[in-house]
Amino acid sequence: MDDRRPRRPGPARPGGRPGGHRPQNGGGSVTSTEDLHARVALTWLAEPGTRSVYRLVGRLGAAATLELLLDGGAPDDTLRATVAARLDAGDPRAVAAGAVALADRLGARIVCPADDEWPAPLGDLERLELPGASRRVDRETAPPLCLWVRGGWPLAEVLDRSVAVVGARAATGYGVHVATELGYGLADREWTVVSGGAFGIDAAAHRGALNAGGVTVAVLACGVDRPYPMGNSALFDRIAETGLLVSEWLPGAEPLRPRFLIRNRVIAAGTRGSVLVEAAARSGAAQTMHRAIALRRPSMVVPGPVTSALSVGAHELLREYDRTRLVTGLAHVLEEVGRIGADLAPPARGAARPTDVLDDEATMLRESMPRRGTIGADALAARAGVPVRTALRKLALLEELGLVARRDDGYALARSPSR
Repeated sequence: MDDRRPRRPGPARPGGRPGGHRPQNGGGSVTSTEDLHARVALTWLAEPGTRSVYRLVGRLGAAATLELLLDGGAPDDTLRATVAARLDAGDPRAVAAGAVALADRLGARIVCPADDEWPAPLGDLERLELPGASRRVDRETAPPLCLWVRGGWPLAEVLDRSVAVVGARAATGYGVHVATELGYGLADREWTVVSGGAFGIDAAAHRGALNAGGVTVAVLACGVDRPYPMGNSALFDRIAETGLLVSEWLPGAEPLRPRFLIRNRVIAAGTRGSVLVEAAARSGAAQTMHRAIALRRPSMVVPGPVTSALSVGAHELLREYDRTRLVTGLAHVLEEVGRIGADLAPPARGAARPTDVLDDEATMLRESMPRRGTIGADALAARAGVPVRTALRKLALLEELGLVARRDDGYALARSPSR
């Protein structure tokens, strides 16, 4: 089997650019310091995903957009009010400079769209539209301006072959088992496992990948220097050492509730497909799936007990969206996200039995045998409704398979059929 897993570089170290920002091996595009600082400042001024800011950056550039917003030239009242409120808390340029310097000390780096390391699939967020969106977190779904990354792997390379495994925080033992098995199996097949680092399903998927010696990525809703929840600190340390911690927010940023939903669009867009393992009727993990479905990414759901409240959200997705697929294990997931014709799941079948090879006549003869005692070939042929010559031929086959035994006075069912 070819080794598709990218070779792990040495630990990420700050280069000659602020925040450890550096080109990947082999050269390529590099974001200027001015553009990088402007993107960081813009991310602080307006929450990630703000479409008007993203469009301005695309048209004017990050530095010019920052100048425009600081001069009160925001294109809408909501953004102007947001910028004015943030300016009361500090100077965006100073905040950006401090955040970049802190990234240096953390050993983190800032990745921007012009960099070789940038995951191109995130650009699909430009066209993400959620039906009936009324909340800001469902409307403001533009691609990130930049990402903060801790860990040694090149981000784009790792996400190129990745699957998101998400689900309930208050997971059942069943859900934890399934998520762990999926995380382990995907990593063992050299797929990156992506999740959000939360308790329950997220943590189980991350641990499964780590136990397989694979790569896992935690996409955070806070700064990469303060992963949340704190109860998973040891897990985050392991991920930073062997995988990646990724965030859109500056170091020190708090894990505010709306940020989890903003973050979920990155999980959905940055991976080849998403798997939902357990979700209640109202679930943040289900929101990740809504984004994956809208982006036309493979969207998979693991079924659960119909008596469990943590199956309601998962089952409703299967009922509501034709694009969702029911999966019951690794083989089904690989069939959805793998190469066409190369990762087909085997059909579900029970254990093989000796009777599987019998034709209709042999089956009828065996079924016509008395449960106890013996029977002659002529009587058995009459009972089964087959010619005597055919019965003798099929009885020889049944005897060879160990399904019947020949006696002095006829044939009897074998006590223990050989397999």
